[in-house]
Amino acid sequence: MASKSAISQKTRSGGRLLADALVAQGIDHVFAVPGESYLDVLDGLYAVSAKLRLITCRFEAGAAHMAEAFGKLHGRPAAAFVTRGPGACHAAIGVHVAFQDSTPMLLFVGQIPFVETDRESFQEVDYRRMFQPLAKWVTQIDVASRIPEIIAHSVDVATSGRPGPVVIALSEEMQRELVAVPDIRRAPVSHAHPDPRAMHDLVAMLKIARKPLAILGGSGWTEKGRQDVGVFLRRHNIPTTTAFRRQALYDGTSSNFVGDLGVGSDPALIMHVREADLILAIGTRLGEAVTQGYTLFDAVGGIPIIHVHQEQSEIGRVFRPALGITTDLNAFAAQLVSLKSRLGSWDEWTAELRTVRMTSFAVPNYDGSLNLAQVMHDLARLLEPDALMTCDAGNFATWPPRFINFADDQRFFGPTNGAMGYGVPAAIGLKIANPDRQVVCFVGDGGFLMTGQEIATAFHHGVAPIILVFNNQMYGTIRMYQERTYPGRVSGTSLTNPDFAKFIESFGGHGEVVISTEEFSAAFQRAVASGKPSVIELRTNPCQITTRATIANLRSAASHSKAARASKQLAKPRLTKQ
Repeated sequence: MASKSAISQKTRSGGRLLADALVAQGIDHVFAVPGESYLDVLDGLYAVSAKLRLITCRFEAGAAHMAEAFGKLHGRPAAAFVTRGPGACHAAIGVHVAFQDSTPMLLFVGQIPFVETDRESFQEVDYRRMFQPLAKWVTQIDVASRIPEIIAHSVDVATSGRPGPVVIALSEEMQRELVAVPDIRRAPVSHAHPDPRAMHDLVAMLKIARKPLAILGGSGWTEKGRQDVGVFLRRHNIPTTTAFRRQALYDGTSSNFVGDLGVGSDPALIMHVREADLILAIGTRLGEAVTQGYTLFDAVGGIPIIHVHQEQSEIGRVFRPALGITTDLNAFAAQLVSLKSRLGSWDEWTAELRTVRMTSFAVPNYDGSLNLAQVMHDLARLLEPDALMTCDAGNFATWPPRFINFADDQRFFGPTNGAMGYGVPAAIGLKIANPDRQVVCFVGDGGFLMTGQEIATAFHHGVAPIILVFNNQMYGTIRMYQERTYPGRVSGTSLTNPDFAKFIESFGGHGEVVISTEEFSAAFQRAVASGKPSVIELRTNPCQITTRATIANLRSAASHSKAARASKQLAKPRLTKQ
């Protein structure tokens, strides 16, 4: 009988060795658009199909978004495989999502034969130069014997510190090379814990705070870490917000949840944040969206900030904290929940902020037959307790966070880099990896026609997400900015759309068109009951450009602003020559 060592070092091709290396590192989902540049890896994946699932996608951006959504939910990387040149360029947007969202992900790119380098061979690209600003690490494997080492290190890089994407190019001839090297397993790593002195200082700062506010964000959270930080914040009744598109981190039904900080945040909440005398920023980078264009706090620390992050270089990057704590977020949460000190009483402050949240949550009397606020309230009652939700980018994306308080076991994900075309493939990827959970996607008409064809992947793999298409026949966000700056001068933002219900029906799916508020609940229930991939087209009032403004509002405000500027100009004293 052969020894385990002999078995692990049997001669294998580079393609098979790579597939075995993925299995050894715990990678069990691969999202791919096949290409001739990595045929030998595809053959290797065939050999390990009992341990690793290969999902065939229709577009490289879709494959990358699926892998990113998997990593965002599960906290461990999936892999995306694309071919060289155009394939890698299409996938780049998914790498950017993973980078700005701090999501662990591996992107493999088939490469030209190594011997043809620098001849501008067919589809040749230098991926180190291309992806350098978009990824945590970019490398290329030219020698098959190094595959186990490089794959192991790639997973370590993707999951350590601030998580992120790693890009690995695979030279063509390397994949056919025959070598005999052992597999490398995952290494157990002890995570960084918070300095006990820092925890003592944190307690001291909270004890004297009159109006503290917590902001939860970032990635790398485990379910236990998420629960621990929630227990601490609820136990002490600290008003809690989530960072931009990080609603998955906190139970929105809790009485101390006071809203989200990001694009479309409640102006009343922003006003109250400015009144806070201590910010407990846990996991969030305090980036542009969260801090309202870096205006919410001042860089020198006028409002004391306790900034907790896995990556020390992110602490104080823009805003100088009163206390910075470099630590694994879950280890920090465990320390928080174990604190025995009585910190303070902020019931009145928290109740004030919760009132702000619930006032914003109430359904306004919008014009038009379809009130999206009421639709979101109705949807909240119909969602399963552990539903997974994905969101594309656009103005429509502010409706769910404002009008749904996501429950503790529900998860809501969207791209913090504002990538259109994310929502549909992300929903499909999550449904493939979690077939027993309800998956709902929110997407605009613009974003749907960027990657909506990826619905074919759902049919191919036998899963049934439900996609809500918000159809206002325009690129809504750009139109909003256009109306603010050039009111009434509509240029390049109008769209002509298909019948989205018939689109999904052409695949054999379930389609619905909703034009009034009363129609939605029944339409959603029919979509669920169909057991098919479904599209519910919501034909919205195009004038209601955001949850808080109409196009008429924007034009009026722009007109008044223009008039005020003109009046100010006329009021200036004129200098005349003597």
